Amino acid sequence: MSSKIEFGQEQFAQRKEKLDRLTSLGYRPYPNQFRPTHLNGELQRIFGAASREELEQSSHAVKAAGRIMARRDFGKAAFLQIQDGSGRIQLYVAQNSAEPKAIEIFEHLDIGDIVGAEGGLFKTKTGELSINVKKLLLLSKSFYPLPEKFHGLADVELRYRRRYLDLLMNAEVGDLFWKRSRMISSIRRYFDEKGFLEVETPMMQLLCGGALARPFVTHHNVQDMDLYLRIAPELYLKRLVVGGFEKVYEINRNFRNEGISTQHNPELTMLEFYQAYATYEDLIRFSEEMIAAVVKEVCGSTKIPYGEHQIEVRGPWPRKSYIGALVEATGQKEGAFKDFKSASAYAEKEGIPTKGVVSYGKILDAIFKAKVEDHLIQPTVICKFPVDTSPLSRRSDEDPAFVDRFEVFAAGMEIMNAFSELNDPFEQRKRFEAQLASRAAGDLEAHQMDEDYLMALEYGMPPTAGEGIGIDRLAMLVTNSPSIRDVILFPLLRPQE
Repeated sequence: MSSKIEFGQEQFAQRKEKLDRLTSLGYRPYPNQFRPTHLNGELQRIFGAASREELEQSSHAVKAAGRIMARRDFGKAAFLQIQDGSGRIQLYVAQNSAEPKAIEIFEHLDIGDIVGAEGGLFKTKTGELSINVKKLLLLSKSFYPLPEKFHGLADVELRYRRRYLDLLMNAEVGDLFWKRSRMISSIRRYFDEKGFLEVETPMMQLLCGGALARPFVTHHNVQDMDLYLRIAPELYLKRLVVGGFEKVYEINRNFRNEGISTQHNPELTMLEFYQAYATYEDLIRFSEEMIAAVVKEVCGSTKIPYGEHQIEVRGPWPRKSYIGALVEATGQKEGAFKDFKSASAYAEKEGIPTKGVVSYGKILDAIFKAKVEDHLIQPTVICKFPVDTSPLSRRSDEDPAFVDRFEVFAAGMEIMNAFSELNDPFEQRKRFEAQLASRAAGDLEAHQMDEDYLMALEYGMPPTAGEGIGIDRLAMLVTNSPSIRDVILFPLLRPQE
């Protein structure tokens, strides 16, 4: 269905006719030479507190531009509310003060049109700062009526699909994305001040690695070879550690060929960072301090609302072992999760879907998601994960069946994942071989063999710890948003039929 039919051919035709009439009168459509002297928010900030008398005496002449959001006609005069990215200002258009050309243009305007206005500032009897319009330009015509705030944008999917309308009609949506942007800027400043180097690594890779996820595949025509959109930058960032960049970070996109949910979008933004001569224990403390500093800067406090909860991000965060969290949440003894057979039996008894799951760690992961994750509301550190779900992590010295790894959960979702890196090339090769066996058994998320990465390790990588943080999920937490699609400007959606 075309947009013209969806919004109504009649409105489109009527507004197009108005533009055509103006063109026939000699007005050039879509002029681009108008330059505002102030943003609307600046006018309110600079002159909003001035009295009527002060404005009359000063006779400030200004130029302002924006989209018409409201219109009130009173015979020979009218008020328009125009909006730009900084806020709104009122225009007063009267036949006894505006130029004839301005009146002619005004008669062809609709709500939604973008205009430029020039005139003196004054205040109405109700005290509203306004521009007494002398000159008026139509800068861009809107051929569709704007949706009503509470009716036309009630459809959540329509808000995501036409984000430009969502931003126009809901100021709080724009505020949310400003807050997301400030959060990312704050993170960058924090890492820069701690001596980390920001880098960029390939988005298209010959081999996909760095996470357990299915990739998107593309094709390079000239080289006639398939490439993968990266699922993580990890293996390239660790190559940089081998090369002597001992504190590096990257904030960029990853792509994972997975389902869509309130916590998942196939295109996601991640922060990954690596530090030589550090352990996963060091990164727990670093993460506590960094998140608290960023949230305090962006939100003004380390305690923030999320749904019906108040989340306190200031550390230290409570710590639990992976198996301990399963035992606590299920009421079972550790024996229920000691191996693949016992864990599978528990999952089957509880009706937890495990179709296609072929490893011990994946069974535990399914149980963890079903029984534990939703209940971790305050930031909580979960440590010591099974080896087979952590092919790039260093084995624990205390229990070699597990690795030196932690994840942080908050508001019922995973926010970050970190570990002491496996820098033994011989052990890493064995892990890759085990992943290939899992892949052959049907696990499409298992790692491929990466000989070039193994060669990098053979040159020697210092003891290192690394971490990945989901920027989109962190933005959900910081902005009190229930869905990841609320914090992504243009989330992936099915095409309209």
